[in-house]
Amino acid sequence: MDYPPFLAQGDTIGITSTARKISKQELQFAIDYLEALGYKVKLSSCIGQSDRQFAGTDEERAGAFDSLVQDPEVKAVLCGRGGYGSVRIVDQIDWQAFQETPKWLCGYSDVTVLHSRLNHLGIASLHSTMPINFETNTKDALHSLTSALIGKTLSLKAEKHKLNRAGNSLGAVVGGNLSILYSLLGSKDQLDTRGKILVLEDLDEYLYHVDRMMQALKRAGMLSNLAGLVIGGMSDMNDNTIGFGKTAKEIIHEAVADFSYPVAFDLPFGHVDDNQTLMLGAEYKLSVGENSVLEMQS
Repeated sequence: MDYPPFLAQGDTIGITSTARKISKQELQFAIDYLEALGYKVKLSSCIGQSDRQFAGTDEERAGAFDSLVQDPEVKAVLCGRGGYGSVRIVDQIDWQAFQETPKWLCGYSDVTVLHSRLNHLGIASLHSTMPINFETNTKDALHSLTSALIGKTLSLKAEKHKLNRAGNSLGAVVGGNLSILYSLLGSKDQLDTRGKILVLEDLDEYLYHVDRMMQALKRAGMLSNLAGLVIGGMSDMNDNTIGFGKTAKEIIHEAVADFSYPVAFDLPFGHVDDNQTLMLGAEYKLSVGENSVLEMQS
């Protein structure tokens, strides 16, 4: 796995949107926060643009992303927000240019599309909070992102959960948003999860659909040979009038019941205020016992 250069004080961080539209005003808190830490901030040309719900047309969003990647001053690219739309441009982005000048790509949720492509290219990236969320994030969430950007070791911890499966393992961390990973099944961006620690999170899904997605990942072989499974926020789930009968966490627990690798629930990442950063592609140690710890190996 290749690691983009880590940042130094005074470096420039680019902000773009590969999905939903966003204004400079919505980014101002994040801009002020990053500048207070000594970074310069450059906004892409699609900030403030609008094409239906998107931050400009597909061509404009892909071009804006490429411009930040090819800008020698920009050392990291933060996706301003998620929503929907990254899958519409993933095949238009100049990934050869990204490979020639790799930079830290940061984001979560819909950005899982881009993280998955980078995983296939062998380039590490940051599953992290995004500027639209900075104002409501915890200090730990923000600190984990800025720590990752300068190369510090990351560690996530959670209290014991009744559905956890104890054990210890070592593997590269891959994954992200469950709905996005489900949508990538059968495409060239479907992840190879063999021997990896798979991390999953999601928001605002119907429980029966969580079951559908987990069954699809299972049937595709993505749950069979994991080093471990780590679940973050499964937030604001919905149910039908005739209830599904299990929570999202119970659905996931049932889907992997036939396997023996360690499983940990409720680690602080995903659609939660305490959305702490994971370095996708990096080697982590997972320890599940009285507490759950996912710690990056130095």
